[in-house]
Amino acid sequence: MLYRLLFAAVFRRMDPERAHRLGFGAIRAATAVPGAARVLRSCCGPRDPALSVRALGLHFPGPFGLAAGFDKNAVGIDGLAALGFAFVEVGTVTARPQPGNPAPRLFRLPRDRALVNRMGFNNDGAEAVSARLTRWRERQRRKGRTRGVGSPIVGVNLGKSKVVPEAEAIADYETSARLLAPLADYLVVNVSSPNTPGLRDLQAVSVLRPLLLAVRAAADEAAGRHVPLLVKIAPDLADQDIDAVADLAVEIGLDGIVATNTTIRRDGLATPSSEVEAFGAGGLSGPVLRERALEVLRRLRARVGDEMTIIGVGGITTAQDAAERLAAGATLLQGYTGFIYAGPFWAARIHRGLSYSGWIQPGPRRRDAPSPATERNHPGGPGRREENATR
Repeated sequence: MLYRLLFAAVFRRMDPERAHRLGFGAIRAATAVPGAARVLRSCCGPRDPALSVRALGLHFPGPFGLAAGFDKNAVGIDGLAALGFAFVEVGTVTARPQPGNPAPRLFRLPRDRALVNRMGFNNDGAEAVSARLTRWRERQRRKGRTRGVGSPIVGVNLGKSKVVPEAEAIADYETSARLLAPLADYLVVNVSSPNTPGLRDLQAVSVLRPLLLAVRAAADEAAGRHVPLLVKIAPDLADQDIDAVADLAVEIGLDGIVATNTTIRRDGLATPSSEVEAFGAGGLSGPVLRERALEVLRRLRARVGDEMTIIGVGGITTAQDAAERLAAGATLLQGYTGFIYAGPFWAARIHRGLSYSGWIQPGPRRRDAPSPATERNHPGGPGRREENATR
């Protein structure tokens, strides 16, 4: 309630991008106070063992994480993890630093609790983010936290530099993968943002296959280990194209799919069309995306089977939305837009709501479940609470 009042009185009257900088800065400042992050983690972090998930060879304390786009440059991982996100995906990071599109480039649709953005992958570049993550990993090590043991799970979302032509896209992604794979718990190849010209053309299977194979080879070589690799797709793909991406993922042994990115569609909004049109181009996110993202998720799960990890994202606002997505076959979940409208304790409420609802996914929580060392990922199919379920 306090956040809603603050949002209505202050943030809603402020340029959205400036409000983001101030809000994110406040999170980072608050959790930089000695002991604050630890206290917040104890209050907000997912604590119900029934919500833990084994996927991508990792142990996630809960299913709900923060989607790429919020922390583009890996500057606030500890603060975001302290607020209850089970994992944080940083980026999108491009091989070359870039300022993104001209402002204004972020717009609120409060009636729909939605956003339109055409940020354009503004980020410090792979080299700078790699250096920042190196320092972060070292700080974690000094605290006795190593990958998979106490340290927050961090994914890195990779995109194409805007100035790089499509013919050189593979080399561009490879550069980012080499720099960031050694520091990431998993990588996501983003070929679905509507804000980089020509990027969505890379979703065509004939182009996507060599791209994913090249990124995988570069990442594993640089890291000296298998780095889980996923691809993020758009909700605007035709069903046959979704099937083609799913079949490709199975064919090349991809670790997972992130479904979905923002949409370029504008139907189903309560905001007057004249106001929406005035915002111009960009990707739309928020509850309006929920139904299509759910359709894509169900289609993917039916196509790839039970074993592949699918991260469900798009239109998740409440714990009920999250449970619905898990029941439809998501292994893990992500959100972003709901964070803007619901406030800093949103992730904690999502996990708490899932716990109260009695959600338990099958498989990973049985006593005979394989360890992360032997299990690459796990089924993400429908779950139910069983009387003898192990908690």
